[in-house]
Amino acid sequence: MLTGGSSGMGRAGAVLMAREHAAHLYLIDLDEEGGAGTVDLVREAGGNATFVHADVCDDDAIASIVRRIVDEHGRLDCAWNNAGITDVGRPFAELDRASWDRMIAVNLTSVFVCMKYELQQMVVQGFGSIVNTASASGLVATPGLVHYTAAKHGVLGLTKQGALEYNSKGIRVNAVCPGMVDTPLTQGLFDTNPRLAASIQRLMPGGRLGQPEQVAEAVAWLSSDHASWVSGLSMVIDGGYVNR
Repeated sequence: MLTGGSSGMGRAGAVLMAREHAAHLYLIDLDEEGGAGTVDLVREAGGNATFVHADVCDDDAIASIVRRIVDEHGRLDCAWNNAGITDVGRPFAELDRASWDRMIAVNLTSVFVCMKYELQQMVVQGFGSIVNTASASGLVATPGLVHYTAAKHGVLGLTKQGALEYNSKGIRVNAVCPGMVDTPLTQGLFDTNPRLAASIQRLMPGGRLGQPEQVAEAVAWLSSDHASWVSGLSMVIDGGYVNR
């Protein structure tokens, strides 16, 4: 089960997992065209995928998707809660409430909603792996993005709490913390705020962005049996950004 699989890191992860013989991928997103494109790429890579148009903040929708996965395949092995948004930068004191609410809903509440129903099923079956997409901004502050920073710090809190409460149930919960990755989301932000783009790129080691496939490799490993003794980890994949 993969949210935000229509582009960027989610798409790269879906294709990689297909190549590594994932039995069946369920891609949850609002972008139907992008989702269909990812399904095609998964099939070209030798895998199977189903796209589901859904709002990741909708409890009923997510509960229904988990039931569907179990009805069709008997279990839910792994989940990657990856859906997210970003925003143009602005000072803390100038952020409007609507922008705050939307960011927290999509980047934090959706992770809670997905984890809730994923964990319920994984407890029943006695095993499972969950990976959440946090950010380097979950570890350090990002100028002009207080709502994004707060949401991603919250994702790491959910990850740690899930790992603590459900380790004894055979369930692992981890997070990846990417730096600036070259995705359509990032490019959209840069296009609307070139000054922010320039300042961020100056902070990146070597002045370059990460690639979606680099994050996907980490998620695939965390989801696999190779990481069977890894839980509660916040894996930083940022080219050294947080060490600046």
